[in-house]
Order: sequence, then structure tokens, then C-alpha cells
Amino acid sequence: MNEKPIVGITMGDPAGNGPEITVKALAHEELYDRCRPIVVGDAKMIEQAARFVGRPDIRIHRCQKVEDALFAPGTIDVLHLELIPDAASFSIGKVSAEGGNAAFQCVKKVIELALAGGVDATCTNALNKEAMNMALEQDHGKHSDGYTHFDGHTEIYAAYTNTKKYTMMLAHHDLRVVHVSTHVSLREACERVKKARVLEVIEIADKACRDMGIENPRVAVAGLNPHCGENGLFGTEELEEIGPAIKEAKEKGINAIGPIPPDSVFSEALGGWYDIVVCMYHDQGHIPLKTVGFVYDREAQSWKAVEGVNVTLGLPIIRTSVDHGTGFALAGKGTSNELSLVNAIDYAVCMAKGRK
Repeated sequence: MNEKPIVGITMGDPAGNGPEITVKALAHEELYDRCRPIVVGDAKMIEQAARFVGRPDIRIHRCQKVEDALFAPGTIDVLHLELIPDAASFSIGKVSAEGGNAAFQCVKKVIELALAGGVDATCTNALNKEAMNMALEQDHGKHSDGYTHFDGHTEIYAAYTNTKKYTMMLAHHDLRVVHVSTHVSLREACERVKKARVLEVIEIADKACRDMGIENPRVAVAGLNPHCGENGLFGTEELEEIGPAIKEAKEKGINAIGPIPPDSVFSEALGGWYDIVVCMYHDQGHIPLKTVGFVYDREAQSWKAVEGVNVTLGLPIIRTSVDHGTGFALAGKGTSNELSLVNAIDYAVCMAKGRK
């Protein structure tokens, strides 16, 4: 890619800290050396956020289409959607259908832009699932193409891109994890560990690494049971499902390694042994990633770093995201950390360049 990629960034739920961290992230002038960012959201909420974070000097440039963007440091281009009629009276820090609808419409719009080639990659701020589904249900799907419920961002992207095979990747620098299952109960997650799905995720993980420019990726595959089941003593999934999936992946030319005991695979990955780890369920991957990415300063009694990137793999378009929630308790204070969003934008840029 000769030109810097255009990255569409959703503002997230306007009742949360998404607008604020967006302003803080795009205040990093060097970001414009790497990409051309444009925010998809209500310009009034971004203007308000600029005041919250003490940056009234930053110009908020309303755009009707991507082609109107200036892509200049000191200016934040916003593809304006009229979503919050009165920003002054809108309640921040609270779950509301109005905020949920705004967040959803931003996601829907940025997907449309990416599918049409208007942006090279998409990057999402957090939405509140309760607020979003409240809005979808109250509206009876009138402004969501008939959909009245989504589990989260990943499912919205899958629905609007007609994608059947996908998974979530979390990344903190070069520690990357992907999941066989995500938002299901632990009991159901164990039942979903099947050869076909494990193989599918191994293949998606391998492709994702190659898209990022990693040649011959080392794909570690975690076990499900303690000590990988001790040859069937503590469970048979490694013998009956995970192991056969790894064997078939190797036959397809993928450098799949495992199954590896879950209590050691992440230390090895941090040590540079692997490029990505296939995890069997949500918390198996999320806990180690957030342990290294989320750093709380005991003395200052505040978060020193909130890093990590969420990437949806298997889509025809690029989607990265912050790896934290809406931060309702921090909304309006101007203190939220923007590092996760900066990292997510950088991952989007890397993947956009890898696809060209």
C-alpha cells in the first residue's frame, strides 16, 4: 500500500469514555504519519469530549463523506451522524437506549464504508451490550435491518459481512491469542471443543499472522484440561479433538504446535516461542492477555496502562478494537487512558498494509 490507509474509528457508546479516548488518541500527531483516521459518530459528542480532556484547541471537522476529510494533525475528522439531538442534556455514565442506538449505528456505518472500499480498515470503541440491545428491541429492528439482538461487536460484523467462520484475537504487542469459543458459558465452551472448530481456528490464526507479515507462523495450541489431560486421566479432549486437529493442520503445512498445557503456554509465548496461541475458551485467553496489558499503579491508585487490542479474524474487512469496556464510571472526567485505542489503530494499519 503506497498511500497511508484510511482507518474508520467508531466513537463507541457516547455515554462512556469512547469519545474522550478518541480525542486523546488522535491528539498524537505522529499517528497521522502512519494512517488517515476518520471518526464515525456524532460530532457534537466529540466536541464535548475535547472539552472534557482539556483539548478545546483541537478542531473537530464535520464531514458528510470520507472524501471531505482533511487528515491533518490538530484536526479530527468526524463523519457526522445525527444521533444525539441534545449533547448538553444527554446523560453520560448511564446505560440508555439512546446511547446504545448511537453506538450501534456507528458500527453499522463503518462496516458499510469498509465493504464499499471507503475505508481500508475499521477500529471500534466500546459499546454497552445492554444499552445496544435495549435500543434494538425497543425499535423492533426498524433501523437495524430486522435484527433485535446481538451478543456484541463480533456478531454485528459477522452478520453484516455474511461471515460464518470467524474468531476473536486479542493482542498485547507480540502476545496474541485466538479463541475456539467466546461468549458462552464455561460448560458450553467445553462442549464446543471439537476437532473441526479447533482446526478452523488454527487455520484462521495462521492466516492472520501471515496477513501481518509473519512468515511460517508458530501456532501454539493450548489444551483444555489440566496438564492437557495427562493422556486421558483428566479428560479426553486433547486425545479425541485437539490433537487430531493439530495433526491435520500440520498435514496442511501449518506450523501448529501442541497441545500445550495452558498453565505454561503463555509464559512460553511471552518468551517468544510462538507467534500466536489458540485458546479453547474466552477466559483462557483473556486472563493472561489482560494480566500483562492492564497495569494498576498501587501508589497512585490509578490505572498506569490499559493496553490490548481485540481483532475479529475471518472477516472480508479489517476490524480491530479496544480491549476494554465503555468506562461509564470514568466518562466526563478526561482521565481515561487512550493506549488501547492507539494500539488498535496501529494493528488496523498493519493489517491493512498486509492485505495489499
